[in-house]
Amino acid sequence: MLRSIRSDFSIIKERDPAARGFLEIILCYPGFQALVLHRISHKLWKFKFPLAPRLLSQVTRSFTGIEIHPAAKIGQGVFIDHGMGVVIGETAEVGNRCLLYQGVTLGGTGKHHGKRHPTLEENVVVGAGAKVLGAISVGTNTRIGAGSVVVKDVAANSTVVGIPGRVVHQSGVKINPLAHSALPDTEANVIRNLMERIDQLENQVITIRTFIKSIKQETTSKDLEVLESQNLRDKEIIDFIGNIDKDNEVNI
Repeated sequence: MLRSIRSDFSIIKERDPAARGFLEIILCYPGFQALVLHRISHKLWKFKFPLAPRLLSQVTRSFTGIEIHPAAKIGQGVFIDHGMGVVIGETAEVGNRCLLYQGVTLGGTGKHHGKRHPTLEENVVVGAGAKVLGAISVGTNTRIGAGSVVVKDVAANSTVVGIPGRVVHQSGVKINPLAHSALPDTEANVIRNLMERIDQLENQVITIRTFIKSIKQETTSKDLEVLESQNLRDKEIIDFIGNIDKDNEVNI
């Protein structure tokens, strides 16, 4: 248990640039406090004293705003950043060096006994307000975007966003655990692709109409002027999906 507490302390110093000293982490980090108290309640739970660890978990919840069931299994080097509103269920398992932000729920589905909460493997990052529900497994080095709802298994080295959560990127590239907001905007990309396709179709319709008109006026197709549609230049669309510069980078 002491080894786990030391690793929890070390990971805060490693990942949080705001952590400046030993006493500050002990006294001012509710995530660290909740994990220390959970490790004590988890030991009591193993000794078959269910009431005492449950009472301790309730005291921890009142004190830190973080609710962790005493039976939950949490690995070493776990960092709960800020932590207010975090809920970790009874059969949940959190692997080593995972990072959970405020408002995260590792919840169960159904009323059956047995495994009903998620398992996070090592180095998983769960963004603020994300919900991971059910007896599912989230692979190593996976990032779950803020506000996402994950209800299916996720392979390793993935990026998951949306409601319901879906994998938008998968690779073996090492990620920065603090960059949980650097996620692709899949909805904007889909809308942009659709609008570009609409532009192409509108251009074709305009060209065909102009060609038909030219036939009636006995002009040649060489005289035709291909006009551009204006959809992607509409202010409302640009405000929503962002503009694209010459390097194909999105400017929001």
